Amino acid sequence: MPVLLIQGKFRLKDTEPDGDTVHFVADDPDDWKLLSDARPVHATGGEAALRLEGVDALETHYGGERQPLRFGHAAATELLTWLGFNTVQRDSQEKVTASTPETMPGYILTGGGDIHNRAVALVGRGGPPAASGTAVMVDVPLLRQTANHHLASLGLVYPTFYTTLFRDLREELTKVAQDARTAGQGLWPQDVTTSGFKVTSLSTITDDVVILPKLFRRLVDYLELGMSVSCFPAYLAGKGDTLTVLSTGERLVGLHHVVTVTNSHSVRMTHPVEDLLFDEG
Repeated sequence: MPVLLIQGKFRLKDTEPDGDTVHFVADDPDDWKLLSDARPVHATGGEAALRLEGVDALETHYGGERQPLRFGHAAATELLTWLGFNTVQRDSQEKVTASTPETMPGYILTGGGDIHNRAVALVGRGGPPAASGTAVMVDVPLLRQTANHHLASLGLVYPTFYTTLFRDLREELTKVAQDARTAGQGLWPQDVTTSGFKVTSLSTITDDVVILPKLFRRLVDYLELGMSVSCFPAYLAGKGDTLTVLSTGERLVGLHHVVTVTNSHSVRMTHPVEDLLFDEG
């Protein structure tokens, strides 16, 4: 998987890092210009927000809502500790007010930005494996050196794949996530994404159940409309998410193909998330 390597440092103050997002400042701001215009990254003064490739942590701040905080905070703490931050102080809105140290050196491996112009990246710490601003072929051994792999191996994040991630890297993340699930690590013992859960109110998904963040985000947006849960599949059909079921190769438009609602309020996904490949967008 050839991507751009950018060397720099991770910075936390006045940002809201969670288990799959963090800010990164390139040592050479011009390195961002080497990315394709098709997937731009918004960088100011060399600094950009990152979204970790291939993983999805529980939401700690989405539209004023959050998932049960235990695992969202665990993933965020593990990511920042792995990067080398010893202490992180936050305010009541999850914004970092101070950290020790203030920055930590590292590097990212990125092919470009997402729809929010965040750099979609594999995240590494310390010295990079090649010169900054060069194209690097990412293989499984290099993937194993990243925070993405580390968090998946501990079961603190869901593997969540978009077409930007190559097959061998997807398969490695799938393997370690499944191993963590089998071992009962991290969030997996509490996960009810495919077993199903009754939605009686918004608090069901903010306070009670642990589910795939992508499904959580869709449910938050839907429940704010004040409509019956029974109509949730129709809402999903209108959102038009495009995905492929990896086990069958079937291309689908709309999450309603892989999400069911029974008895008017019981929701579940019919495929494990690692069997789904989403188009970016």
